[in-house]
Amino acid sequence: MSGAPLIKVRGLRSQFGSHVVHDNLDLEIRQGETLGIVGGSGSGKSVLINTILGLKSPDGGEILFRGAPMSKMSGRDRLELEKRWGVLFQAGALFSSLTVQENVMAPMREHVRMPVSLMKELADLKIGLVGLSGEAGGKFPAELSGGMKKRAGLARALSLDPDILFLDEPTAGLDPIGASAFDDLIKELSETLNLTVVMITHDLDSLHAICDRVAVIADKTIIANAPLDVLTRNPHPWIQEYFGGPRGRAVLRQAAED
Repeated sequence: MSGAPLIKVRGLRSQFGSHVVHDNLDLEIRQGETLGIVGGSGSGKSVLINTILGLKSPDGGEILFRGAPMSKMSGRDRLELEKRWGVLFQAGALFSSLTVQENVMAPMREHVRMPVSLMKELADLKIGLVGLSGEAGGKFPAELSGGMKKRAGLARALSLDPDILFLDEPTAGLDPIGASAFDDLIKELSETLNLTVVMITHDLDSLHAICDRVAVIADKTIIANAPLDVLTRNPHPWIQEYFGGPRGRAVLRQAAED
């Protein structure tokens, strides 16, 4: 992991009508790191990611990619940039009328000119990369288990060989064994493919297992952004309540034993 900032969020303000979600929020995402984002319900974790992705315009502040303001990028440059970003939404967001293979091919059809036969080969490669069997490619989302849907969504996120992977609650709804296996998969892929990973999660095990740093949203801003062992010493009440509860203590105790 290099210390070079890949994405900078500066003075971000997000609001819906009179409701202010973020006010003067700053965040740096470093190249090659896995960054976890945590915060209470309604703190604006998904709003932050959606704003970085361009799905929501900032109401104030600026987002920079490698030092260049994204608001000043041409439409073509922004499109080229977004092709380098993979996104796994919380519910998978798979197209129900398409097979897994067709879902993984969808970004290729939109952004790349190549023979369909090659698209199918690449889609099958991505499907295998996330640990799904070859026959899974011919199944529809309704035929998949929760864990398989997550992996299929991840395969689609990797379709265009992204540099950055955004994950929204990737282990939500999975049992502990499935969640642990998914954490291992993300860690392996990030190391093998040299990915920068930005992950919204409430899963304390995931934070410990794969995150280099954890950013905490509270009071409409980022109140801390540090490795987990440093973060847990922060005196902020929300941080102490979150990491100092029975579940948090158990995870940290296990981490110390490991």
